[in-house]
Amino acid sequence: MNKAWFVGVLALLTGCVAVYPARPTIPHEITIAGERLFPESIASDAAGNIYVGSNPGSIYRAMRGRQVANVWLVPDRVNGLQSVFGVLVDDARRLLWVCSNPNTFATPRQEGRATVKAFDLANRRLVHDLPIPAEAGPAMCNDMTVDSNGDVYVSEMLGGRIFRWHNGSAALEEWAASEHFAAIDGLSFGPNGALYANSIQRNTLMRVEQGADGRFVGVRLLETSAPLDGPDGLRFIGGNRMLQSEGNAGTITVLTFPANDGPVDVRVIASGIDYASSVTMIDGRAFYPEGKLSYMMDPARRGQNPGSFVIRSAAIPQ
Repeated sequence: MNKAWFVGVLALLTGCVAVYPARPTIPHEITIAGERLFPESIASDAAGNIYVGSNPGSIYRAMRGRQVANVWLVPDRVNGLQSVFGVLVDDARRLLWVCSNPNTFATPRQEGRATVKAFDLANRRLVHDLPIPAEAGPAMCNDMTVDSNGDVYVSEMLGGRIFRWHNGSAALEEWAASEHFAAIDGLSFGPNGALYANSIQRNTLMRVEQGADGRFVGVRLLETSAPLDGPDGLRFIGGNRMLQSEGNAGTITVLTFPANDGPVDVRVIASGIDYASSVTMIDGRAFYPEGKLSYMMDPARRGQNPGSFVIRSAAIPQ
């Protein structure tokens, strides 16, 4: 018997009203607890908990309803975390996928391979440790997305490639390479199950074409209604729409894909952001961290205090 139906009938018979506990409201601004974090990516799970990576390698979590994101996982010898770029929640397997790269801003500079890792959301245990193969040459893992079969696709920006992990396999494989993938950044399955990507340096949005057998067959550059400026994070939000962060522009935009071959509509929903590197949707709002990367990369500002790091949000128009 359906429990909700039974409780409803019982309430009618007894004259009582059944009351179910409401989920906590998520604050529109959440502070990340720490200093000089320089967050690069954000993700959220089905419950509305938020995960944020940081340049030093720690991962922070804000439980739903909390106003502070606290340390959830720190680098150690077991997990091997270095500088954390992309983070992605895999609700089906209860995993957090992470792009870990040697920190070129650390002193001394870190050595090692760009690696895709997966951690159990319940106990933070390292479940998968998948380095980009050494024979692939210099590599930087940037973002990830998961298809309906559970395969994980990884954008690699130095060599302009997409790597893939077949669900259950032991290693990553190079799946696609293209001149259009130079400085590839955001990666996400979107409208109609197609794979989309952007390039942070080329200011392009593209659809990655796949054949019926799942093989890479080419790239289609997409026209946009407005120029892009440092497109970075890319996330599907249902229907024919995606969220995109644009770091150089300091904006969060909604991308609406047309049914025909017309331009993708770009609508700004948040601006004035001190580097917008990533975005995620919860309860109809776009949540994004301010990266403040100029305090790490610009020699004129490197020694200055960037202040606190905050996850902000904006309403997503219907």
